[in-house]
Amino acid sequence: MDVTTAQWRKSSYSNPDGPQCVEVADLPGVMAVRDTQNRGLGHLTYPSAEWTGLLAVLKVSFGIG
Repeated sequence: MDVTTAQWRKSSYSNPDGPQCVEVADLPGVMAVRDTQNRGLGHLTYPSAEWTGLLAVLKVSFGIG
């Protein structure tokens, strides 16, 4: 999947001050995720439905809004 034109944004769940940051990009049918500090190492993509499910589980598990 070509992500060269993707509009990356810092995840709202990232640490605002430091190295624990990830960026996400919405692409047709998938969500791409990469490490803000190591963008050159690549990215992971998840089908949109799986990404939504993962976030739902994490929110419940960690008591996030």
